[in-house]
Amino acid sequence: MDATVDVGLQRLNFVRAPDTWVTKLFDYKPFLVFLCLLPSMGLLVVFLTYPLGLGLWLSMTDTTIGQPGHFVGLENFQELMDDPVFWMSVTNTIFYTVVATAGKFTLGLWLALLLNHHIPFKAFIRAIVLLPWIVPTVLSAIAWWWIYSPQFSIVSYVFVDLLHWSDTYFNFLGSPWPARWSLIVANIWRGIPFVAITLLAGLQTISPSLYEAALLDGASGWQKFYRITVPLLMPILAVALTLSVLFTFSDFQLVYAITRGGPFNTTHLMATLAFQRAIPGAQLGEGAAIAVSMIPFLIAATLLCFFGVGRRKWQQGEAND
Repeated sequence: MDATVDVGLQRLNFVRAPDTWVTKLFDYKPFLVFLCLLPSMGLLVVFLTYPLGLGLWLSMTDTTIGQPGHFVGLENFQELMDDPVFWMSVTNTIFYTVVATAGKFTLGLWLALLLNHHIPFKAFIRAIVLLPWIVPTVLSAIAWWWIYSPQFSIVSYVFVDLLHWSDTYFNFLGSPWPARWSLIVANIWRGIPFVAITLLAGLQTISPSLYEAALLDGASGWQKFYRITVPLLMPILAVALTLSVLFTFSDFQLVYAITRGGPFNTTHLMATLAFQRAIPGAQLGEGAAIAVSMIPFLIAATLLCFFGVGRRKWQQGEAND
């Protein structure tokens, strides 16, 4: 009887086939990680690495529209060093980015603090605040162009025809500095919603008990803002600041739709000048060189995000790396 049972058990047992190289490969964890990342890596190569590599290559050639061009090394960059319009665009871009970003964060933080309180129709106001950010950039740029128009400006109509405070219409875009400030105002108007909603989300995460404890300790409104709000908002501030700088530095649609770089190329940013030289000017190599020159500035702005986010450990009482 026992022998019969042993024979039956032996028949039930089966011998496992030896592992093939395919089985071993799919059991190898690094290969599985690579396989899962392959679709994302493919998209990055097609839509990011290839255009960036092509731009770097074009910047070192004398390619024009319709002509393949030849390798010229750093000749395009050397010519840009002696180009006053290029240096004016660099100055305009830095000035435009610094002033517009400062304005957006000042007004955006004020608006976020206001919306963080209990006010009538708060939900409706939050939805209205998003409108400048939701409206397509070209559409809002056309609206601002109409506001700045020397003939059809609503501002000129109010001051000249209604209030009679001026005898002539305002020409906001007719001279360099008024045109630059006009572009900055338009950019601030469009960027405030992004900053306000982002910072408002950060304010919602701060516990009210912290402000209550500070109030019991006799802290003033400024002390609560400086000692509680700013430190706890620092990681979100850093991320929002970096994104705002990147968006503003590489701005193209707003500037090109309103001024197209005029008057006399005095409002060109690096992005609009690169487009003008590459497409209307047919100098693809020179335009690519201007675009590549933006990369160091964008990398520096991106590093701000990492240093800002690193303060999260400081929030939690730990030392920064």
